[in-house]
Parts: sequence; structure tokens; C-alpha cells
Amino acid sequence: MQGTRSTAHDIVAGVSMDVLFAGVPVAGFAAAVDWYTQLFGRPADIVAHDTEVMWRVVGDGWIYVVEDADRAGRALVTIAVPDLEAAVDDVRARGIDPTPIEPVGASGLKSTMADPDGNTISLIEVRNA
Repeated sequence: MQGTRSTAHDIVAGVSMDVLFAGVPVAGFAAAVDWYTQLFGRPADIVAHDTEVMWRVVGDGWIYVVEDADRAGRALVTIAVPDLEAAVDDVRARGIDPTPIEPVGASGLKSTMADPDGNTISLIEVRNA
């Protein structure tokens, strides 16, 4: 059943899964919250406590930013968007400067940026081959 779609949730290796949380550890919590607020164009959807906030990125997919200086700067997050050029323009308009759009493989495009701690956030567009 691996990878099979269920009506209520996904089944992976026989385990039901409902929600994805991707963690981004940071050392400078206040600066990170400001940066991700700029990135997403809105305040966090949930403030879990004084050192953890969450944004719903898509459906049941969330990014949470948590103060964890020992792990800060090591996250790699990729978010697929339907129109990369529009997404990059939107992010730039909010004061974040992603890299130029580059091809990836035969049908992808990618642009990357780093938060104040060096965590890498990429935006990708995958075109039908």
C-alpha cells in the first residue's frame, strides 16, 4: 500500500499520515519570525509558545520555526508553486531577494533564498514534460 492515496489520509509503509510539519531551527527567533512573516506575507497562523510559530503552507503541510540554536541553519525546505516567476516577484516585492531562476533537470525551475540563520528555502516549479 505504500504511496497509495486514501480518502481520509495517506498510507505510507502501512501507517496512516494526516499532516506534515517541516521544522526550521533558528538561533535568532525574533529575526526569523520577521523574515518568515515577510516570506509568507502574513503573520504566523499559530503561535505555539514563546519560541515556536507555524505557518500553513499548503493543505495539511506546515512549516514551523523553532528556536534551537544547536540545530540552526541546517534546514532545507522546498515549496512547489504553479508559477515560479510570479512567486519570486511576489517575494522580492516583500523585501526578500531570492536567487535568479535556474533550470533543474528536464522540467523544473528553481529559486533559493536563505533566512537570517542560513536555512535554505527553495521555490520550485515543475512543468509537465
